[in-house]
Amino acid sequence: MNDLRITVIQSDLHWENKEKNIEMFSGKIKSIVEQTDLIVLPEMFTTGFSMHPEKFAEDMNGPTINWMRTKAKEKNAVIAGSFICEEGGKYFNRLVWMNVDGAYSYYDKRHLFRMGDEDNHYGIGQKKMIVELNGWKICPLICYDLRFPVWARNKKTESRIKNQESGRNKEVDMEYDVLIYVANWPERRAHPWKSLLVARAIENQSYVIGANRIGTDGNDIYHSGDSVMLDFKGELISNIPS
Repeated sequence: MNDLRITVIQSDLHWENKEKNIEMFSGKIKSIVEQTDLIVLPEMFTTGFSMHPEKFAEDMNGPTINWMRTKAKEKNAVIAGSFICEEGGKYFNRLVWMNVDGAYSYYDKRHLFRMGDEDNHYGIGQKKMIVELNGWKICPLICYDLRFPVWARNKKTESRIKNQESGRNKEVDMEYDVLIYVANWPERRAHPWKSLLVARAIENQSYVIGANRIGTDGNDIYHSGDSVMLDFKGELISNIPS
């Protein structure tokens, strides 16, 4: 397992303006001077948390995917973030993990934010995604997924604990080493955001990264960011001030 260098871009977003957001993130990615293996963008990084998928959705051959592919190659780093995707006549809040070679994996948000009407506009994801980078196994999830510990459960870690309790010395590899949440998590619920990220790290014995946006969105909801990197004990590695 080699070192894993991760860059989180915590940014305000231009409300429902894909062109301006793509231009902005192009500049931010270009400005990264240190070598990095993974660049993490917020949830719905091209639009903000929009409930107008019919206006902004793209398929998997659209401009956002092509932009991610180009930037991953230019920066020689994986790029991850979610956008509004259309597939099979349904809309999804889809996180794409774009590799340097242009191949990608994706995860559709499982737990839709009912209080924001997300469940009335987007389809529900059915499967988690585990990807590997530099020998690290990584599980990327999206925003409200954070409130559901069973969905994030590191099942092989759970098996290892049970083996220890039973007195057996069987070694079991973890299902993942790093848990990532991309988010548009509002400032009014900043305390749960910070607390639940710590909880997910401790209970799953994994590193946790929370990549949130900042600024006020088109619904006049303010986001304070509070993006963090935590170790497997829930202790702070680094954070980004608001």
